[in-house]
Amino acid sequence: MRQGKSAGAAFKPAFRSEESAGESREFVWSNADFDRIKRLIYQKAGISLHEGKHAMVYSRVSRRLRETGHTSFSSYLDWLEQHDGNEWQSFINVLTTNLTAFFREQHHFEVLADLLRAERSRPWRIWCSAASTGEEPYSIAMTAQEALGASGSFDLVNSDIDTQVLATAERGVYKADGVKGLSQERIQRFFMRGKVTNAGLMRVKPELRKSMSFQTVNLIQELPFREPFDVVFCRNVMIYFDAPTQRQVLERIHRVMKPGGKLFVGHAENFSDARQLFVLRGKTVYERV
Repeated sequence: MRQGKSAGAAFKPAFRSEESAGESREFVWSNADFDRIKRLIYQKAGISLHEGKHAMVYSRVSRRLRETGHTSFSSYLDWLEQHDGNEWQSFINVLTTNLTAFFREQHHFEVLADLLRAERSRPWRIWCSAASTGEEPYSIAMTAQEALGASGSFDLVNSDIDTQVLATAERGVYKADGVKGLSQERIQRFFMRGKVTNAGLMRVKPELRKSMSFQTVNLIQELPFREPFDVVFCRNVMIYFDAPTQRQVLERIHRVMKPGGKLFVGHAENFSDARQLFVLRGKTVYERV
């Protein structure tokens, strides 16, 4: 998952009508609909939507209206709040943002490789907390295998709140264009090229997947881990939380990490106000106190 900050404006301009906006909408859309969706996704996933997200929210949630046969947002949301079934997960899935790539923010993987090479003889426990469609987890796994060598040992736990992207990550199948940024050496070592009906697709090799597991985790709930982690990747997640939620999530992550463990965060994230939990040790790399 990938799980805006709350708009604190006292005055909220009325949302433009379909006619004044110069566009035709399939469903009636109002400020009340947006505010209700904003409240529900905050309660369920901690995601804080600001006023500039009207168009995005309308577009994404309207998919659920079509799928469920509802003709208005109020009808859909009434029904959603009266049930505890799978639709809540679908609601969360459409409102999460997933932007990822192999070896995104390359410097993090260089730091990780140095950490692992420094202690090759011991087992490593790593958590990728926003696995999305899998490019980040597999980048971590490739780095670990390269740094630790054939005799190295690591356990990589991958999670996301979005069950759809997590299923894609677990499958480990990508279009050939999606891996073109990788070196030919890595492609040959870690991927199998599809043939015949699978032409144009690349599948992650079982040898890379053997130390990886996948599970759904909601960061605003208590974390389901018993064994602490040496390394946690939680990149470009906190930007979707407000300050109180960020603090709560950091405290949860702190509890499931070993002292001295490393936390990798996104380039726009800064936790200098949580020094009793994490201390900055490099470019967007923190150490657990």
